[in-house]
Amino acid sequence: MTTVFDYRGPREPFEPLRPALTVRQVLSLERVSAGEPEVVAGSAQLDRPVRWVHVAEAADVGVMLSGGEMVLTTGVLLAGDEDAQADYVRSLHRAEAAAVVLGLGRAFPATPDAMRRAAERCGLPMIVLHRPFPFAELTEEVQSRLVRSKFAAVSLSEAVRTALTGLITAGAPLQSLLDEIAHHTGCPVVVTNLAHRVLATAGERAAVDDVLRDWERIARQAGGTEGDGWIRAELGGRGERWGQIMLCGYRGDTAGGRLLADRAAEALVLHRMLGGATAHTWEEQSAQGLLTDLVSGVVPARQLLPRARAAGLPVNRRTFVPLVVRDAGAGRLERLLRLLGLSGLVAELTDDATAVLLSLARDQDAEALAAHFAARLRTETGEPRTVVAAASPRTAWDDVPGGLREARHVADAVAGSSAALDLPAVVRLRDVHLRGLVRLLRDDPHVQSFAERELDGLLCAAGEDLLAVLRTYLATGRNKSRTAQLHHVSRPALYRRLEAIESRLGVDLDDFEQAASVHIALLAHDAQQA
Repeated sequence: MTTVFDYRGPREPFEPLRPALTVRQVLSLERVSAGEPEVVAGSAQLDRPVRWVHVAEAADVGVMLSGGEMVLTTGVLLAGDEDAQADYVRSLHRAEAAAVVLGLGRAFPATPDAMRRAAERCGLPMIVLHRPFPFAELTEEVQSRLVRSKFAAVSLSEAVRTALTGLITAGAPLQSLLDEIAHHTGCPVVVTNLAHRVLATAGERAAVDDVLRDWERIARQAGGTEGDGWIRAELGGRGERWGQIMLCGYRGDTAGGRLLADRAAEALVLHRMLGGATAHTWEEQSAQGLLTDLVSGVVPARQLLPRARAAGLPVNRRTFVPLVVRDAGAGRLERLLRLLGLSGLVAELTDDATAVLLSLARDQDAEALAAHFAARLRTETGEPRTVVAAASPRTAWDDVPGGLREARHVADAVAGSSAALDLPAVVRLRDVHLRGLVRLLRDDPHVQSFAERELDGLLCAAGEDLLAVLRTYLATGRNKSRTAQLHHVSRPALYRRLEAIESRLGVDLDDFEQAASVHIALLAHDAQQA
């Protein structure tokens, strides 16, 4: 049974946490306009965020700052010393102040050229107030707005934490958590491993695809500084890092975005820790989602290409070999790929069928490598019946979904076949013959009725043993010696069972047409049961 975790109902449109105040916004405040502010330098930097407002007259105020402050001064200690005025501005720049506001009056009746020139060279916004203005009013206004903004950020952070904790408690999958994070951040969310391979994404599909199309460049810059809405948080625990979550193009306040990213990282780490040893790793889930989408054909292959590339699969000028392996787990197959030095994705499609998409260089022999892979798999498992179903190699990415479906059809066609010992290690469409056709038609009502009619005398509890003998007899080409050997009975005992089968079905198994009809019915019956 599938559990649906979308319990939230209609969602409100996302509103990002905007920067609390920028220099430009401070200048637009009604209280500030009373001082007749004029920007005399650094006009291109007016969108700098203001973290705090600091009133100071000390000449060495720069050593008291931690960055982002708007410094208010009358310059009373700087009058008459142009070198001190320039040094003052440079010290503010080194301290990464947001701006300097100079109140004109007794110390400076007009804008001091030395300060203005230094500010312009540094790119530091410099504002002069032409009318006397109580700094306390500006400080009170800005500080109250900043406090309200910080409270809003903390409230949103707690709301996100509560929502994610609820999802984790409900046993929601990773994707549900990421969808929730993407809703609150309003931007694409990407989870990667330490090699910057994409493990999972969330957000508006077109925006996510845009990010993934440029992922190689983004991944190269992933270790750089944050900026332009690209915010990262490390994933790890117990002293070990194993990935990161990235907010790609967050439109709000950087500090608020970093807070959201940290909350998201906490939730993802908790989710992974609570997943237990039986949970699929995120790498497996990523491959499973991609290959499932390819097999289903719901999403066009071309739209899935950025996801494949971001997941680390080589896709440029490659030959793709779609495989489906039965009764071999994804972990075993991934280890075998690494052992053989092959590039590919592995994902479990069902409990007993695992897809493998090999990506080979164009000059490699695809069929020989597939055969080598299958032979090594039989050696690794110690099971000579292990069968690898393969489609013909594809050189175009758009043909990969059809190849995966073909490989899955071949794997289904040989599933549970008593003749598996006689199949090659790599089974292709040409090897399944009639069995493959019947497998395709197994759900047709006419085929179902035909199978039940032909096998009616054996489709009961008392006929199970005879049905098994019939299956082996037909699968071995009506070879009585081989059938007796496989069922560990004598030839006379086998003859008696075959006579009982003919009697119950009303057929002559020595007649080719009647035997063929029964064989087709049995193939259809087995396909339906599978």
